[in-house]
Amino acid sequence: MNEMLDSLHSRIAHHLGFIYADIPAVDNYDAIASELIDIMRLDEDNEPPPSHQNNWDESDAVLITYGDSIKSEGKSSLHCLGDFLRNHTDGALSSVHILPFFPYTSDDGFAIINFKEVNGALGDWADIQQIAGEYKLMSDLVINHCSARSQWFENFKVGKHPGKDYFLCLDPDMDLSAVVRPRTGSLLRETKTTGETRYVWCTFSHDQVDLNFRCIDVLKEFVSIIRHYLDMGVQIFRMDAVAFLWKKIGTNCINLPETHEIIRLLRLLVEHASPQAVIITETNIPNRENLAYFGNANEAHWIYNFSLPPLLVNTLVTGNCRYLKQWMMSMPPAQNGTAFFNFIASHDGIGLRPAEGLLNEEELDQLINCMHSFGGKISWRAEGGKNKPYEINIALFDALQGNLNGPDRWQEDRFFCAHALMLALEGVPAIYIHSLLGTHNDYDRMEATSNNRAINRRQWDEEELEQALANENSSHARVIKRMKNLLKLRAGQSAFHPNATQFTLHLGEQLFGFWRQSMDRRQSVFCIFNVSDRTLELPLSDINLIGTDSWKELISDTLIEESSAVMEVAPYQSLWISNRWKDQ
Repeated sequence: MNEMLDSLHSRIAHHLGFIYADIPAVDNYDAIASELIDIMRLDEDNEPPPSHQNNWDESDAVLITYGDSIKSEGKSSLHCLGDFLRNHTDGALSSVHILPFFPYTSDDGFAIINFKEVNGALGDWADIQQIAGEYKLMSDLVINHCSARSQWFENFKVGKHPGKDYFLCLDPDMDLSAVVRPRTGSLLRETKTTGETRYVWCTFSHDQVDLNFRCIDVLKEFVSIIRHYLDMGVQIFRMDAVAFLWKKIGTNCINLPETHEIIRLLRLLVEHASPQAVIITETNIPNRENLAYFGNANEAHWIYNFSLPPLLVNTLVTGNCRYLKQWMMSMPPAQNGTAFFNFIASHDGIGLRPAEGLLNEEELDQLINCMHSFGGKISWRAEGGKNKPYEINIALFDALQGNLNGPDRWQEDRFFCAHALMLALEGVPAIYIHSLLGTHNDYDRMEATSNNRAINRRQWDEEELEQALANENSSHARVIKRMKNLLKLRAGQSAFHPNATQFTLHLGEQLFGFWRQSMDRRQSVFCIFNVSDRTLELPLSDINLIGTDSWKELISDTLIEESSAVMEVAPYQSLWISNRWKDQ
């Protein structure tokens, strides 16, 4: 074993010693470390990346989509997705997050039957590899649970391997009231096994049985799964629901130290196998706890900026940016080698837990009521024996159709203001496919599935979508055109590197602003957004444009005259004011 492998072996054994310190059945850390190295097929040629290296820049933007968001008779859905990306995104996106594309039984893909197969209803591995050959591919690593109809769980019920010890069973009379969960159903699933009835832990639903990482074979299985995904072209690993991974009775069973240590171990293995790979943790929890998943730049490369969606939507429907500004001023800059993952909409709803401590209960109720009036629904969670609102389920285009006074004529401008703001922020931006297309609430699918989240999971017929995009007067055509223009414009600004400097500006409660400066300090961009429904004046003295430079507003492609003292900012208008641009 050479020096690099010897060091890697020692580090893996150290992580294992921390994770399994209280589990007598797992004690031969050196042997397990060697086995994990073998599973990942690591050798002396697998050098780790330099520490604090950014494997991303301002050209990176991610599309979030289901594999079957676009469908057509006689054609695989993944083929439809690939055609859409090639024909309609025009190079505006660098990466694609295809939500779970594996065989599943419920939760739109998050109850996986087999982690190493592609759902035949979507396509096959060749379709996945085709997309991975053209874009950086993000895949879900659904690491917390699997389907109750998986072979692992079937084996568990009859005492066979693999699966016999893969699930956590408890006495149903135990006090589990401290456990924090995103659902309201019963935690334990009564299950008939050979010889007895057992009660299996299910954080989400009884069709999603939690995996028991106290069993070392479960860890080995997931290292094997990661290796397979790398072989199939996956570069970005989204660790779904990872905060719930480790359970310890008497605690809240969320964000436990062992969970963080498992992420560090998996990152160590992944970055040796593929130095360009990225780990992203999906932890829909209060902001302070979420930030902990950066570790010391040794856990997640990216973390979801979960507080952004509720705060930004609240800002745009109230016309007041006070809370958004307070939050932004409190956010630490991400170290090099880490980045925030910015999004406003996704396959899930607008999470409310990340707004806890940022908005008070009255303000949350006001936001919920406004979204309900725009057709939204509410999903609930359990905590301390009580039900609390967990997320708002609504299509973002409809969420921004008006303000607290009701729908108005500013829907599209408000929608683009939200995205221009998000695209300019420190971090890597992600656009949900239904935001790219301006999709409305899908009440039919919600009712057909009896699932509130389906309101924002429309499945477009490919021909219908093509007709909508070919009609220049349709809102869908207008939305995708403006979105692509914003994305392409962003990609040309070095000040929008995900790790470039960012400072909050103080422009009152209706003008939200911040300043970005490129890492070489050559470009500055002042990002200003009118979050109200009235025209406002921006005194240019408030943003201190340097007199020796010439300045241009990039979105409107308008030069700012030296004599200008004030700019008028229309309702929901966005300004990107830069001292450098391509044709300068």
